Amino acid sequence: MSQQKIGVLLVNLGTPEHPTAPAIRKFLKPFLADSRVIDYPKFLWKPILYSFILPFRPRKVKPLYQHVWTNEGSPLYANTIGQEKALQAHFDQSEHGVLVRATMAYSKPSISDVVDEFLKEKVAKMIVLPLFPQYSSTTTAAIFDAFAQSLKKKKDIPPFDFIHHYYERPSYIQALAQTIHLQENEHLLFSFHGIPQRYVIEGDYYTEHCQQTAQLIAVAAGLSEEQWQVSYQSRFGSEEWTRPYTDETLIHLPKQGKKKLAVICPGFAADCLETLEEIDITNRKHFMAAGGQAYRYIPALNASPAHIQLLAELISERL
Repeated sequence: MSQQKIGVLLVNLGTPEHPTAPAIRKFLKPFLADSRVIDYPKFLWKPILYSFILPFRPRKVKPLYQHVWTNEGSPLYANTIGQEKALQAHFDQSEHGVLVRATMAYSKPSISDVVDEFLKEKVAKMIVLPLFPQYSSTTTAAIFDAFAQSLKKKKDIPPFDFIHHYYERPSYIQALAQTIHLQENEHLLFSFHGIPQRYVIEGDYYTEHCQQTAQLIAVAAGLSEEQWQVSYQSRFGSEEWTRPYTDETLIHLPKQGKKKLAVICPGFAADCLETLEEIDITNRKHFMAAGGQAYRYIPALNASPAHIQLLAELISERL
């Protein structure tokens, strides 16, 4: 009797295929056009997007991508493929016929391409694992939309599970807590990707998940309340975003006597432009210029054994 196959979609948002302005524009176009990400009325947002953002922003961020690009592609792509390979190796040792595929909501490999592959393989079930521990309408829900869209014209849809969040899971908390080893007089900053504050007011409970994540990790790492705090990075546009802002916080910390800093970004399952460039390069400069003495970035979990074990647990429970 042939073994039933289970298809796992390991999903991140996406990345340019090359560190060039045209490739960055190709990625940003569907990303910023998604109303899950920017929910302004289309008649207002489209002229801004096509006339002011897409013509200029790709050229602006191109040097940032070039600075962190790897031989395997963008850091996000390389790290997500590394997670796919490690997870596939894990399940190849089990009795389950699991097919793991890394995929992106707004770039290649696309969710629709992977779904088509799984349907051709006649998988008995699909498991969608968004690589976002904290739920947000801008990430988790956007991935759900893309997955649903990929099935819109299909007749042979198998059962599927969609993993909504896993921020409170003990193995996730422990995996991150074990990366924190504060040195003498070192302060810890939890930096999460921000979202517009209006989204929170309208019901997105992402920041609740972020605050709870930081609290759980701090307790697991044995930190006192005075040793850590939370901020939000990567704001875009002129609208008010979730506060406090990471860049502003880093400028104020040395003035408060916190001159030795470690920064961790628990919302990022894989290192990418926002961690390797924004946090480890640009914001390091802000902190040191403001009077900081020491600054270090604690890498994302990426394809570490503890992270692969966590992801494998999330999948195995649904086989």
